Amino acid sequence: MTTSDTAVHTQPFQAEVSELLHLMVHSVYSETDIFLRELISNASDACDKLRYEAIGSPALLGEGDALKIRIIPNKTAKTLTIADNGIGMERQELIDHLGTIARSGTKAFVSKLKEAKDGLGLIGQFGVGFYSAFMVAEKIVVISRRAGESDVWTWSSQGGSGFEIARASDEDAARVTRGTEIVLHLKDDAKKYLETYEIERIVTAYSDNILFPIELVPEEGEPRQINSASALWQRSKSELTAEDYKKAYHQIASAFDDPAMTLHYRAEGRYSYAVLLFAPSTKPFDLFEPNRKGRVKLYVRRVFITDDADLLPGYLRFVRGVVDSEDLPLNISREMLQNNPQLAQIRKAVATRVVSELESLAEKDPENFAKIWDAFGAVLKEGIYEDFERREKLLALSRFTTTSGEKRSLKQVIADFKPNQTEIYYLVGDSIERLKSNPRLEAATARGIEVLLLSDPVDAFWTSMPSEFDGKPLKSLSQGDLNLDLIPRIDDKDEAKKEEPAADEAATVAVIKAALGERVSDVKASTRLTSSASCLVADSQGPSRELERILAQQNRGMKTKPILEINLRHPLVTAVTKAQAGSKVVDDLSLLLLEQAQILDGELPEDPAAFAARLNRLVLQGLGA
Repeated sequence: MTTSDTAVHTQPFQAEVSELLHLMVHSVYSETDIFLRELISNASDACDKLRYEAIGSPALLGEGDALKIRIIPNKTAKTLTIADNGIGMERQELIDHLGTIARSGTKAFVSKLKEAKDGLGLIGQFGVGFYSAFMVAEKIVVISRRAGESDVWTWSSQGGSGFEIARASDEDAARVTRGTEIVLHLKDDAKKYLETYEIERIVTAYSDNILFPIELVPEEGEPRQINSASALWQRSKSELTAEDYKKAYHQIASAFDDPAMTLHYRAEGRYSYAVLLFAPSTKPFDLFEPNRKGRVKLYVRRVFITDDADLLPGYLRFVRGVVDSEDLPLNISREMLQNNPQLAQIRKAVATRVVSELESLAEKDPENFAKIWDAFGAVLKEGIYEDFERREKLLALSRFTTTSGEKRSLKQVIADFKPNQTEIYYLVGDSIERLKSNPRLEAATARGIEVLLLSDPVDAFWTSMPSEFDGKPLKSLSQGDLNLDLIPRIDDKDEAKKEEPAADEAATVAVIKAALGERVSDVKASTRLTSSASCLVADSQGPSRELERILAQQNRGMKTKPILEINLRHPLVTAVTKAQAGSKVVDDLSLLLLEQAQILDGELPEDPAAFAARLNRLVLQGLGA
């Protein structure tokens, strides 16, 4: 054994880990029970990993004790130990897993954690539950031996800027024959966690359905199992209560909220598998992280295989739970899962069942469905764009904010169509408030037409595809021509405005087009506007302006020139006709029509300084100054 092998090695934490530990050490969270749930969950994962690796290498498991988790309180030493005989960790794994957070979005996570009221829930969601132990421990010592290895390592930290790692003592090495021991040196205000009744309470509440036995090893008396260690999804629905499902959700999803939907069934036939899935009622902070994977765990005959099998399509990535197959081979590699035909059929069937369950929930329990839609509606709408097979069902599930001020289904919108209305109208933008004041709404508002107001980024994508629902086309108010003449107006004042003198269409369009030149692709008289002077629209054959903006932010696509529509009855437009062709006033008014349309569309004029000078010039002229 070399000197370097026996030396204590000190290493700093990754910056984000230090920040996270500072939050934990100085925690103001009241629900500190989470630490035990998280450490038990990690121990269960370690047992799962060993059981999986032992399928191909049985010698790793050996003929020793069955896989289990032990909790050992020691009031004399003021320590609480959580031990497992799972896969264990070697030296580099201890450094990688306990000294760094090797995943994207870490900075954003720490920032969210500082702000969040339910910070403990975020800890579980992000998979860094180990660090929650610093809420109750002034020092943590981890002793670990990886299965199949002879070396035993000790990792320790007091939650400061770094940690120490060294070879374990002979005494520790003799005791830890495989797996990991986590020894918590408890703070004075955390001594309650040494009481056996307190430990049993937490295990019953959060970890009862962990598949491996959890043994409580008291200072006096015999060890005893304190969890049921049953695969709840394999039990009959008739045996289970709502409370059973809630506990299972908290354990499986590492969550504190209540599930808004629970789906539990067993499929028999060509393939047999059990399914227990939950839809949360609150949105995880990393829902839109580019690398976020689904959170459904795959088991084969109660043996955990992976939580990275993409068992559900991306637009259902918020669903949590378990799929347990009776037919897949236990020794299937994670790499082979992607192309396995059995799993492909299971994926398809489970996704269809989840969508059907959402349909049923929307009909029978609108209140809980509303929770799901409020949290995950933007994600579900990704399916309208990605999943052609279930497109109609997802459109039916969707709830859209409309000009009525409510969230409505497309069926409800169609039921309230105006006389002669044949299309569902929508408008896409970056916020509901700005959409409400968008000038493109004016003609529809004058007729009392209900319009969908779409403000999620995904809306620009799914609306870019030809869409209809229940035989009714979806029509953008910001793209292509619009003819609402057959739908009667509801406001007599609008009829009066219609009779106001209008500028000569051909002459006005020609003058403005000449003044604007290559800045626009065309100038047209508008059928959308009743009170505003101008607006910008896109050609019916090209991408919408909203989609162009999103693609431009991603350095994708090329921005096209817009069409400027003008209201021939607006004084600003009639003033163009009255001015002398080719004069500075015509140029100023024409550019002002374009620039105010850009501003109303959420864009800045190309030259803000020139815009300000032009506006000042026209105002002063109007004042006779």
